[in-house]
Amino acid sequence: MSAPTPYILFPGTARDALTFYREVFGGELSLHTHAEFSRDEGTPEAIAHGELRGIVDLQGADASGVDGSLRVEGLMLSLLGAADSTTLRTWFARLSAGGEVVDDLQRRPWGASDGQVRDRFGLHWLIGYEHGESDAAS
Repeated sequence: MSAPTPYILFPGTARDALTFYREVFGGELSLHTHAEFSRDEGTPEAIAHGELRGIVDLQGADASGVDGSLRVEGLMLSLLGAADSTTLRTWFARLSAGGEVVDDLQRRPWGASDGQVRDRFGLHWLIGYEHGESDAAS
């Protein structure tokens, strides 16, 4: 059984958001419109289903009848130890662009590094890693 994959209902920004996440994390992105799925709610070019597969898996769609920004409360997407420290620092920087750094990515008293960012689409990410010999100064 695989791990849970977040399925995000975006307020008309699914194409932009999922494309952004592919740029951040890499992977394979597939996007399917309402027209492709013969759905008549929303506009034909709205995303009925999108899927990013790679080191980070995400799924999403445009939510019909939802206006405004994505609101996510009480949830962080954790990328603790999901890649090497250089990759995690790069992801943190990319997710921060146009978003908000909630807590800088920094070394903690217990020896690991972590930080939090809310990206420009409203998702809250926790990114961190344990220090190895190659990144002991980071």
